[in-house]
Amino acid sequence: MTKRRTLIQATVAAACASVLGLASAQTVLKAADVHPAGYPTVVAVEAMGKKLEAASQGRYKFQMFPGSVLGDEKAMIEQTQVGAIQLLRTSLGPVGPVVPEVNVFNMPFVFRDVAHMRAVIDGPIGQELLDKISASPAKMVALAWMDGGSRSLYTKKPVRTPADLKGQKIRMMGNPLFVDTMNAMGGNGIAMGYGEVFTAIQTGVVDGAENNPPSLYTANHFKAGAKYYTQTNHLIIPEILVMSRVAWDKLTPADQTLMKKLGREAQLEQRKLWDAAVADYSAKLKAEGVEFIAIDNKPFFDATAPVRAKYGAQFADLMKRIGDVK
Repeated sequence: MTKRRTLIQATVAAACASVLGLASAQTVLKAADVHPAGYPTVVAVEAMGKKLEAASQGRYKFQMFPGSVLGDEKAMIEQTQVGAIQLLRTSLGPVGPVVPEVNVFNMPFVFRDVAHMRAVIDGPIGQELLDKISASPAKMVALAWMDGGSRSLYTKKPVRTPADLKGQKIRMMGNPLFVDTMNAMGGNGIAMGYGEVFTAIQTGVVDGAENNPPSLYTANHFKAGAKYYTQTNHLIIPEILVMSRVAWDKLTPADQTLMKKLGREAQLEQRKLWDAAVADYSAKLKAEGVEFIAIDNKPFFDATAPVRAKYGAQFADLMKRIGDVK
């Protein structure tokens, strides 16, 4: 009996040691996004996590933290840089100071349309910029691009030409480049926090704003009175999926290759989700009485030439390469 008891105890101990070994070998990766659960970027990264767990046979466990639960974008970037967050979907704004070339994507009408933007980020230029981010002091490895939507005007009065914007105050993101873009397009650009826009439109502090259809619908800005959606497509700004350099350096070369492969797949999956969301929310906006106005973009393109000249001089060669992409 004593020998049997000893054998059982040894077997249990070995099993426990095996479980503990598996537990210690498993790495938990925290992913974060300011967008809410169900948003295309969140869904695509969650799918990436499931693929990673399966491909690594459970060596990696994935946890998604959407909806800014880990802080605003600036706070989450800082956490990513020190390795507290391992994967992050972020805008390009905070990356610009360390990789100036990404600012070229903020230029008005730098892309002819969404298809042109995708051809650029899917090609050599897109990869070059991802590599520059990874090699920069930003302490983040750029895995993939994400669609951030094509931004157009929504206003209380219909806009078809730059002249129609005269005297209209239009909310823009808080960047001098964007404010100057609206001023050049004929309006009066007003820098304002996103959370203030509904009340500002409702009370007449601004006459409109600019964004993509999913944002217009989910923020209910059309209910504040912005019933005209003029398809200027003046800004088409991609976003990025990055991994903490701290976490990246702990991966084996094989796992790094796997992570890049899955990142690329997430890029393409998010694109499909985004296109479906734009179609869905556009239909919902039209059902709510929002008028979509198709226009000739050339007058707006021509009007913003001084903005591209002012902010894009240092990117002249890169902008020409982007323009040459078919």
